[in-house]
This record gives sequence, structure tokens and C-alpha cells, in this order.
Amino acid sequence: MEKVYYSIAEVAKMFDVNHSLLRFWEDEFEQLEPKRNAKGTRFYTANDIEVIKQIHYLLRVQKLTIAGAKERLKLNKDSVVKKQKMQEKLIAIRKELVAIRHELNQNEAVDQQILIP
Repeated sequence: MEKVYYSIAEVAKMFDVNHSLLRFWEDEFEQLEPKRNAKGTRFYTANDIEVIKQIHYLLRVQKLTIAGAKERLKLNKDSVVKKQKMQEKLIAIRKELVAIRHELNQNEAVDQQILIP
């Protein structure tokens, strides 16, 4: 069962960013509105995490400014989502290919050891 709410520490770890950066993004991007309890502790939903993925993609991967990222999210959110998800898939494919290459290299080394008397 997947969690419903995530703490700021968990989300910061997911994206390898500081808590303060998440709080800053919350101030800058109206799309990001984590829930808060009576003490003010933030709780992020799966939807909040998707928004953070998009913000992270625009700022860190696309290297846009805050203003540029805000504009893209307002005008072309669907395009941003498609590109961000495509990048995630490409990264996963690359990791898989690297693992296959590593396994092939190990098998080749074993084969060479068998052939050498």
C-alpha cells in the first residue's frame, strides 16, 4: 500500500534537495500546496510530488529561471508533464542498458578465464 502523505524530509530526500528549497518552491509556485496540520507541519500528497517533479524538471533539467518555469506550468502544463515523464522513461532505459552492458562484460570476462589454460 502506498503512503497517502509524505513529510518534507521524505520529499526532500526523494529529490535530493534541502527542506528550505521545497518551502521556497511552495512560496513561488501556486500549484504546490501541501497540506498542513494544526502545528503547521507540511504533508505532501502524490499530487504535490508530481508538481515537484515538474518544477524540478523545469529548473534543474531544463535550466529555466523561476519565472520561466512558472510560465511553462501555467501555459503548457501538459507539455511539461509529457516531457518530464519521457525523461524519466529514458533515464530508466539507460539504467537498464548500463546494467545489461555490465552483465555482458562480466560474462565476457568469465568466458575469457575459461578459455585461458
